[in-house]
This record gives sequence, C-alpha cells and structure tokens, in this order.
Amino acid sequence: MEKKRKLLTIGQFATLHGINKKTLMWYDEIGLFHPVLINPENGYRYYSYYQSSILETILLLRELDVSIDEIRAFMENRSARSMERLLREKIEDLDRDMEHLKAVRRTMAYHCQNMETLLTMDLSEISIVRKKGRHLVTVEADKNTSFDKQVEMITAETQKYQLRRLHDASYGTMTAVESLYAGNYEEYSRLFIEIPFPIKKDGLHVQPEGDYIRAFYRESQENIARCYGKIFDFAEEHRVVLSGFSYEIIINENVIDRMEDAIIQIEIPCIMCQ
Repeated sequence: MEKKRKLLTIGQFATLHGINKKTLMWYDEIGLFHPVLINPENGYRYYSYYQSSILETILLLRELDVSIDEIRAFMENRSARSMERLLREKIEDLDRDMEHLKAVRRTMAYHCQNMETLLTMDLSEISIVRKKGRHLVTVEADKNTSFDKQVEMITAETQKYQLRRLHDASYGTMTAVESLYAGNYEEYSRLFIEIPFPIKKDGLHVQPEGDYIRAFYRESQENIARCYGKIFDFAEEHRVVLSGFSYEIIINENVIDRMEDAIIQIEIPCIMCQ
C-alpha cells in the first residue's frame, strides 16, 4: 500500500508506463491527463500510482487509433457503458483490419507461389495436380469485348466486393472445354476473379475440388494451339477426361512490361476413365 501513497516524478511515472515524459507533458498541456501535483516553486510534476489505470486506458485507446478529441470526450464522461461501447467499436475495427491483413497475406502468398513456379518451371511440362475448390466471381466476356471494357467490368466487380485495389484479387479467363475440343482456344466466355477472403453471396461460380491438368505456354496464338494440342495428347495417354472450363491466368504479370513475355498457366478439371 505504501507505493500507492507515494508520489512519482514525471520521469519515474513515464518509465513505469514505458513512454516518454514529453508525452505526459503534452497530455497535461492539452488538458487530457494532469499530474496530481505540480510543485509551485520549481514546476516539477508528480503523479500518483492511482493514476496508472487512467493513463493505461488512454494509452490503450491511442494504440487503437482513437482520436484525442474522442478520448477527451470519453474521459469527461467516463463510465462502464461508455467504455464498453467504445471498446466494442474498436474491436469491430480491429476485426476488419485483421481480415484485410489476412487477405493481403493470401495475396502475397499467391504471388510468391507464382514467382517460385516461374523459377522452377519447365514450359514443356504437363502435370496433374490436386486443387481445393474455390468460389469465383465471374463476368461474361469474350475476345470481342474490348480491353477497356474488360478492365471496367473487373473494376466494378472488385469494388462491389470492397477490395481496396484490383491486385488484392487474382483473375483470369475461362474457356469451356467444348470450345477447346472445337479448336477455339481463344474464345473464352468469362473473366473470373478470386476474392482472397471468404464470401457468402449468390451467383458465384464454383471451381470444383479435384484433379486438374496443368500446363504453361508463352503468349502467342501459335503457342496456345500447340499447348492445348499437347494437353489433349496427355489426357488421352493418361486416360483422363477434361471437363468444365479451362482456367487461364498470367503468372508473371508483376515482372514483365510486354504481353509478349507473358507466361500463362492453364488448369483444367480432369476425371480418370474407369
């Protein structure tokens, strides 16, 4: 109990709470938090141990980015109800920030994986990979849809899902397998966008979980035809049937300046023949 009766100098009180004593002087100047005693002879400030909980509340609120005006209003009408309301609001803000950071991390991991693929890939290799299911936002489009229109539609969709920027999501094109077998390799019917956080909305396209044939090609009309020809041969050799859509994405768009240098990844659902 003795320590609670003893007054602490501004330096001691600042050290106790891990802050600079100039912060305490500023709080005093703006009328937010005053010392319990100011020596009239030398102007030295002294604080009571009992003031620790009040200061810690202020420091907590500042750490939560509560403005000085908000804290001052709270301190003038401090109560359990006002504290509960203020903290609940900030918890909701933190939850939103945490969800955004998780989304950013997923986006970074996605791009990092693409860079790893670039560094180790063999463009001639075709493989079967296992993929988890995912929900995609899709936009109806085809090769006759102008580039400007495609950008406009993608931007509108990403804004609808409250993404902070376009590259918070991965996106690409979808081509029906039927079109591929007809030789229409560039006649995609949809643009897809993968939102990097869980969403519950009607009308999303479900990319199924399962086995996928994966291949790569460097951007050109000749290369895409050659790549799909190899995919058909691979499917026949390994007795698998292609289904649904081909999902194409550019995996190196962050490190190129020209579309001619783009490397496209193809993934198509496949089912083993009985």
